[in-house]
Amino acid sequence: MPPFSQFDEAGRIRHLITLDGLSCEQVRELLDRAQSYLAPRGSAPIRSHALEGLTIGNIFNEPSTRTRSSFELAGRRLGADVLNLEIQLSSRVKGETVMDTIHTLESMAVDVFVIRDAEPGITQFVAEHVYDHVSVLSAGEAHISHPTQGLLDALTILQYKGGFRDLNIAVVGDVKHSRVARSAYQVFTALGVGELRIVAPTALMPDQDSMPDAKRFNSLEDGIRHCDVVMMLRVQKERMAQAAIPDAHEYHTQWGLTTKRLSLARPDAIVMHPGPMNREVEISSDVADGAQSVIRDQVTNGVAVRMAVLDAVISNRRLRGDRR
Repeated sequence: MPPFSQFDEAGRIRHLITLDGLSCEQVRELLDRAQSYLAPRGSAPIRSHALEGLTIGNIFNEPSTRTRSSFELAGRRLGADVLNLEIQLSSRVKGETVMDTIHTLESMAVDVFVIRDAEPGITQFVAEHVYDHVSVLSAGEAHISHPTQGLLDALTILQYKGGFRDLNIAVVGDVKHSRVARSAYQVFTALGVGELRIVAPTALMPDQDSMPDAKRFNSLEDGIRHCDVVMMLRVQKERMAQAAIPDAHEYHTQWGLTTKRLSLARPDAIVMHPGPMNREVEISSDVADGAQSVIRDQVTNGVAVRMAVLDAVISNRRLRGDRR
């Protein structure tokens, strides 16, 4: 059997499991397509019939608000039928295998599976075993990847900064366990960012062979100094113990992004966070809600990016001439 590829024989995207391997041109094409699905704030959302007659199955085996809601809205705004399946409501809790669930839904004419799962490798495994006309998209895989989050982060930066080549971007917090950070690294590297920094306590810093082209900092102040973009990551309580930080208050004291610390970045720096936020832990409310925050724009861009990815894989399917 040939090695798995998320591209078809013509090099077009069929599945989106990871951003690793996407060229700058492929990323730019997706970002351009996403821009076309953005309406001015206050206007009615842009709709399309691009997916009319098709069915999307959202299978979320982990909790999600932003990603699940935005994939559902994306599918509906493109004219698709959308089926939402949660693990606690499905037969998987009764012992049904993942592929039995997938084959059952394939038999109901599902064309695209959007999968979030805590188990590494599940998304690729499904992609390797679906019908030729079916696409599989990752909505977040374990600690490994979150490709549409990476794309929406890139789109947000592009809107505010116009490009990537001369930017200093800092990704701050629990980088070691963050799928968001890994996808950010992949997309920013593909786009040729000027300098990518990962900023974390020693215990939450990834291994040296992970994200090899990023510059590493164990000091928040040093890591965000003169940065154009500061991306904060959510920290979980169990990770604080690993980092030898006793509680949320102490983490905020050492690693929380405050107005004073943000002043070390460039005056026009933007602040990002993938959500959900722990206010007064990794980020203070005055920063999260402040003038430099683009967190709500990230959420808006999430719908547009997911519309773009869905549109792209179906457009590529039609170019291949695949049929049910």
